[in-house]
Amino acid sequence: MWRAGAEMAETAGERLALIDVARTVALLGMAVFHFAFDLELFGYLEPGTTVTGGWAVFARLVAGSFLFLSGVSLVLAHGAAIRWPGVWRRLGKLVAAAALVSAGTYVAFPQAFVFFGILHSIALCSLIGLAVIRLPAVALLALAVAVVLVDRTVALEAFNSRWLAWTGLNAVNPWAVDFVPVFPWLGAVLAGMGAGKLAGAAGLWERARVMQAGPWLRRLAWPGRHSLVIYLVHQPVLIGLVWAGTMVVR
Repeated sequence: MWRAGAEMAETAGERLALIDVARTVALLGMAVFHFAFDLELFGYLEPGTTVTGGWAVFARLVAGSFLFLSGVSLVLAHGAAIRWPGVWRRLGKLVAAAALVSAGTYVAFPQAFVFFGILHSIALCSLIGLAVIRLPAVALLALAVAVVLVDRTVALEAFNSRWLAWTGLNAVNPWAVDFVPVFPWLGAVLAGMGAGKLAGAAGLWERARVMQAGPWLRRLAWPGRHSLVIYLVHQPVLIGLVWAGTMVVR
């Protein structure tokens, strides 16, 4: 029962507000981090601020939340049966958006452009996730742990080039303003899938589907419903604001 209801909620317009609100929170975290990155870029913060200490941990938590939620969404949308037309539509949007990010960052940061960032990772890891979506929750969670362990134990010099570094099996990370390789980040997607199945077995999605969303909840969920568009436009807007503020101050 939960699988059929959850699938309808994610594919027939009756989305789960709970998941969209979670995406909204992730988007807020992303905006905070990128605003700090922009302040560093314009010299308001010390060089290296956003790649060390608490900011580095925060960045990983934000990236992990997006990938975890993509795993949950895979189970919600395709837990009963893989709906391939929807898969290809979503994948097409992700690939196009990822290509746009790569092109834009190549113009702005040619030596550190995004060749495998969060969108690239979500696209590929989602396909891998679909290949194992029939596994039980415990197996998916075990696979998630295995992916992280492989990332911590395998470091191959032969994989250091950009052509292979996207795997995450490289010994030295390439220079990029956003780098989210398959290892270990596939683990977050698999963990989200496992958690999604456990939540479904507990009846959480069925209860969430029939929960009446009030006006405030719908407002909070709105950004999460449009997360891809917001992801694409937020950084140019933030950079523009910092640049405008800089022109006023200086």
